This record gives sequence, structure tokens and C-alpha cells, in this order.
Amino acid sequence: MRKTVTVIGGGSWGTALAHLLGTSGHAVRLWAFETGIVRQITETRRNLTYLPDTELPETVTATGSLEDALTGADTVLCVVPTQFIRSVFAEGGKFLADGTAVVSASKGIEKNTLLTATGILEDVFGKRITIAALSGPSFAKEVVKCAPTAVTLSCANEAEGRRLQKIISSPYFRVYAHDDLLGVELGGALKNVMAIAAGISDGLCLGHSTRAALITRGLAEMVRLGVALGADAQTFSGLSGLGDLVLTATGDLSRNRTVGLKLGQGMTIDAILADMKMVAEGVETSRSAYELARKTGVEMPIVEEVYRVIYDGRSPASAVNALMSRDQKLEFETPLPNPLLKEMADP
Repeated sequence: MRKTVTVIGGGSWGTALAHLLGTSGHAVRLWAFETGIVRQITETRRNLTYLPDTELPETVTATGSLEDALTGADTVLCVVPTQFIRSVFAEGGKFLADGTAVVSASKGIEKNTLLTATGILEDVFGKRITIAALSGPSFAKEVVKCAPTAVTLSCANEAEGRRLQKIISSPYFRVYAHDDLLGVELGGALKNVMAIAAGISDGLCLGHSTRAALITRGLAEMVRLGVALGADAQTFSGLSGLGDLVLTATGDLSRNRTVGLKLGQGMTIDAILADMKMVAEGVETSRSAYELARKTGVEMPIVEEVYRVIYDGRSPASAVNALMSRDQKLEFETPLPNPLLKEMADP
């Protein structure tokens, strides 16, 4: 069924989602902050800044007006960097009708408040909108090429979650439903920090064994923090946890891995960010995750070392030494339920 869907955010991922929804026949309004991107799409049907090789269908229209983008929308996808969600929706929220579904496709943790993207939306709107989150292993450049992709959509309202699942799904974009909103979002946010760590390892040329260890122990940290905050441990073994972590920590298209790679090669964080067109959410999230770990008393040594490298100027080599010289421990000091193993054992 044809819907009017608004995508807020004209970066590569927002443009890819607009292409996905427009190709499925929905009427898509793509809002971009940059007037140049609005002009590019209007005149050439392409976002020449972020996805120059992708032609958008005629069902997609670009606008720089939040009023035009949000008025009368059936569903809204939020794809702006996490640190800008509050300001964008504080301005545009008055154009949203009560009960509108807003799906966050942003992956980060707001500094100072330490809220996830949907936490920010709830802070802005209260209960007058329906909130969901879309997350999972998905590179924009691959999605627009119709590469088979699987992601997770989490919504506390099961019926609304099923409706959104149908709207966003396509023959090449498979959407699984979930109800652990916090776990899905934490997985999407924290994996970016672990991807920076994996990139640092690769920049230091430490090899595949080191990267595999970082991914595995990084997942353990993600689970520890998630469970402490009330998320379901099983969520982190799914697409929005392990799936997204593997992609972002190993894929050459990963912005966060690229940040880590350049840090490992000796570049400063200021020089790296000055050279990037797109936002690497893991840079700000590393600080927020570090503060969350301290606040909750959860041990997250990889997060701490990434934070030290980015914000305290610690050398990547010193960070590796700090991780390897920690007190020896049991691998699983706090046993967690493993539904995956139980499921595999059941006939």
C-alpha cells in the first residue's frame, strides 16, 4: 500500500533509505539541511555529494523545509546524526500529527544526556508519537545496489511494528521485527566504538587474530552494558548487535573503522575529522559510552581505551599495551542466559 514517508537526513544512509522506499512505490519526501543537496536531487535526481552514482526514482522529492517534509506524513524516518536529532525535531515537531510513527535509523548516544536516539525523541515528544528503531548490518552503497540485506526494526507497539515492517521491507531488504528497543539501539551505537578499535588494530597492522579478539571482547562489553541498562542479552547476538558489529568492524565502507585505521596509522583525530564529509558516530559515542560505563559501574576496557586515544591523546600502541596487560580473568565471569545455544539444542 502506497504511503507518504518522510526521511529526515540527506546523507548517504538517508538517501539510500529514500531510494529503497521510493523504489517500493511510496511517496517519499527527503529533507536535507544542505540546500545544495536539495538542489542536486531536484535537478539531477542524484545526491551528488554522498551517493553520486545512484539515480533516485521520481517518487522521491527533496526539500529543505521541515514543514513541507513533515506535514501529513504517515511515517517518518530519522536519519540525522544523533547529536542533531534534538534540535531538528524541536523545530520540526510542531508539524507532526499526534500518533505519527517516527523510526530512528540513527546510531549513537547523545552527549551529556547519554540518551539513545529514541530516548531523545521521547524526551522531545513525550507519548504523542509512536517511536521505533531500525538497525542492522547495512552499508548505503550496497543497499542502493539492491544487495540482499537483513535488518531489525524494534517497536514497543507490536501492531505498529508490524505495519512499519511491511512499509520498509522490499524483495532485497528484509526487515525482522523486535521488541527490545533499548538493546537494538545500544547495539547500533556501541558497535561504532568497537569498529574504531578494530580500525586502530588494522592501522597498526596487528593482523586478523587481534581484530577477531577485539570484535569478540567488544561484543562482551556491549552485552554487559546493555544488560546493566535493562536490555535483553539475546538482542546482541542478532542483526543489530553481532551482525552490525562484524560489518562495521571489518568493512572497508565503514566510516568508524576508517577513523580507527587512520588513528592507528598516526593521524590525529582533528585531522581525520577535518578530512571527512560524513559523520562517524563512534567518535562522540565513545565519550558517551565511557561516561555510561562509569555511571553504571560496568567494566568496558576497550571503550575506555578508544576514549583515551580520541580525547586524552593516548597513543594507539599504549592503548593496546594497556588492554593486554590487564589482570587475567575468566572469559565468562558473569554467566548470561544463552537462548541461541538452547535453541540449537532443542529438536
